[in-house]
Parts: sequence; structure tokens; C-alpha cells
Amino acid sequence: MGMIYKRGNIYWIKYYRNGKPERESSRSKKRSDARRLLKKREGEISAGKLPGIYFEKVRFDDLAGDFLADYRLNQKKSVDRAELCVEHLKKMFEGMRVPSINTPRINAYIEKRLAEGAANATINRELSALKRMLNLGARQTPPKVNRVPYIPMLKENNTRKGFFEHWEFVAVRDVLPDYLKGYVTFAYRVGWRKEEISNLTWSQVDRKNWIVCLHPGDAKNDEARTVYLDEELKRVFGKQWEARKSSGTLTPYVFPNWNGRGKIKNFITAWKSACNKAGVGKKLFHDLRRTAIRNMVRAGIPERVAMMVSGHKTRSVFDRYNIVNDTDLKLAAQRQEAYLQTQMGTISGTVSKIQHITKNERINQ
Repeated sequence: MGMIYKRGNIYWIKYYRNGKPERESSRSKKRSDARRLLKKREGEISAGKLPGIYFEKVRFDDLAGDFLADYRLNQKKSVDRAELCVEHLKKMFEGMRVPSINTPRINAYIEKRLAEGAANATINRELSALKRMLNLGARQTPPKVNRVPYIPMLKENNTRKGFFEHWEFVAVRDVLPDYLKGYVTFAYRVGWRKEEISNLTWSQVDRKNWIVCLHPGDAKNDEARTVYLDEELKRVFGKQWEARKSSGTLTPYVFPNWNGRGKIKNFITAWKSACNKAGVGKKLFHDLRRTAIRNMVRAGIPERVAMMVSGHKTRSVFDRYNIVNDTDLKLAAQRQEAYLQTQMGTISGTVSKIQHITKNERINQ
């Protein structure tokens, strides 16, 4: 049986689990609080559960470490995004005991991120990371999390709006640093993801036939991809190859970073500066992917083929990227008008023909 005792002004409890004594502070000066805590612990033990004190010892940092380790062990390609989510979550939850991570505190985190100007989709990715951490902790043996709190998610607008007109792309490309010009041109033409282009190596390029292959392990959706280079991309890849030979570094990457050795990682400062200089407003690098898809559809490329080039696995995602702008709407109205005029001409001709036949029939009568 358990017991209650005092240490200074605070009541403590003592109970047994698997024959071993456990001591825990009630953090209260009231004996009644200690009594309730003791009954709770004895109830947990009799039900075969771990006493809550075990979960009190686990902190957010422990769960975050397990979460990132899971990403690395499973070789998930979005580990960089996961690390960024953890960095944001740390600002609110770092050092916090797991039982203290509850819905009110999560709501406070959401309000804080909204005040910082974070988008709903960004906050939801961070909340999903937090939920994943807690679920991983609850599934472990022994578990690190007793219960997963309710985590509200924000409403997202899935409509993708950002894209480049051709003149905008040219303006931005021309003011970017030289090492990024070929990089963005490839993105604009084929619509690959940033990480897929950054990780592209010369071993994936057939320079004889000008074919680029993305192996299943290198693609986000784990599906192989093959792209035939057009004339402009042939010149881009030829220039990259010559720069590689002349530098003497023999980097494996098709598009190395500014020093010609490692792969391109973070170039947000150069990107924002180029957009400002080009006068195109706030643009995202991912807008190049959306633009490539729209351009392929406009060029009459079958949508299934466009999906194979860009690497879209589901039609729903592809549909959100196939953006319609004012020019498309105006063109649709013009085509409809031309069609209706053609129909009116056909009807008019048919009516005239019927009237002519009727007139001849009257004459014959």
C-alpha cells in the first residue's frame, strides 16, 4: 500500500510498482491533493498502466529527437522541412513536459504563428509534425506519451495562384547570379522540385542522347522519371559541363553552388533580390513548377505526359497547379465567340437552303 508524507511544507507520496518503491511530489501543501494523486497512481498500476510520473519525465525535446531520427532512418526526402518545423515548435514547447502540451497551449502556438505572419498551410505542417511526434511517443514500448491531445488544424486554401509569365521569368533569370541561371531555367522548363534539381548529378545525364533520368530513390514520390532536353536545355547542360571541366573541381552535381563544389541549398536572399530588381513582385521558386505545368498544357502536351515530366502522382494535385489567368479566360471567351459565330453561320445557311427548297416546291406546284 502507498503512503503520504511530508518534505518541508510539500506532501509526497510513496507507492509500489513491480515490488519497487516509487516516490513522487504532489507539489501541494494540502494532504487532500496528495491523497488524490496517490489514488490515481494506484489506479493506474492496478490497470496495468505506467504511472503518470513516467510521462512527466519526458520533454518535448525528447519527442523532437525521436521524430527527426525517424525521418532519417526512413530516409524521408522532406527531412529539411521537418527540421524547420521543429525549429518553429521549439520556440513555444522547448523544455516543456509532455503532459503540459495540451490543446490550450497548442491554440496559443497557433495564435503566435498567425501574429508572425505565417500562412495557414505552414502552420498546419508544423502542427502535423507535432502530432507525429506525440503519436510516435505513444507507440513506443514503453510509451513516452500517455495521451495525444486534440490538435486543431486551420483551414487551407489549396488554390495555387503564383506563376510566371515568360517575360517575368526572363527578367528574374537575367539578374540572378550566374550559378543560378541554368538552375532556374531547368525548373522553368520541366517543373521539377527544388531538391530534385539540387541533387541532380552527371551520372543521371546521358549527354549523348541528351536525356536526364531521375531514379526512384531521388524523387519525392519514389517514381522514376525521364526527361528529354530541348535545344535551350541542351545549351544549358553543355555550358554546365564546360564550366565543370574548366574549374577543375569535377563536382558530381549538374548545378553546383557558387563555389562550384557542393550542391545548391539556400538561395532565398539572391532570389528575393532578383525578384525586386526585375520588378515582378513577390514570387516563389515553386511558382516555376506551377508555370512549367501550365505552359505544357497550353502547348498541347497531353496532361498524362505533363504529369510524367513534372513528377505529379495524383491528378488532384496536378489540377491545382494547372492555373488559369486572365489571358486564359479572355482566350476562352474569344474561342467561344468564334464557335458561336460559326454555328450561327451554319444555321443561317441551313435556313436559306430550306427557304430556297420551299420556294422551288411552290413554283413546281
